[in-house]
Amino acid sequence: MKDDLKREYSHEFFCFGGMRFEMRSSELCGLMNNTKWEEIRMAMYDYPHTVRWRTKCVDNGYISNWDAEWYYHFQLGGYTSIEWLEIKVENSHMKSEIVNILKNIHVPGEVLENSIKVFGYKSNGFVDYI
Repeated sequence: MKDDLKREYSHEFFCFGGMRFEMRSSELCGLMNNTKWEEIRMAMYDYPHTVRWRTKCVDNGYISNWDAEWYYHFQLGGYTSIEWLEIKVENSHMKSEIVNILKNIHVPGEVLENSIKVFGYKSNGFVDYI
């Protein structure tokens, strides 16, 4: 019985901005801020070709339809509920260019075969940066 309670309430501690926070192992950890999301939004808006994207909502798991409008649509509702952003890449040249843009912004994510995923939240564990 004790072991079950211990597992259910196991905690990890992490530091951010000089403060110590406690996080339960099942919770998601926020990785992005509004400034980083804005940098992505403006970089994709300025990109010379159409870039499609979709997001997953951290609150209810909803995955949006693919969209290509970055200036207004991407910022609707704010950024606090974005679990991840997926950017569709049409070819290897586009993929390379967008990866370089995201590297300059320095965001957490992963490069997949036909898309790039940027994490707004992630459960505990290792997170790689693009």
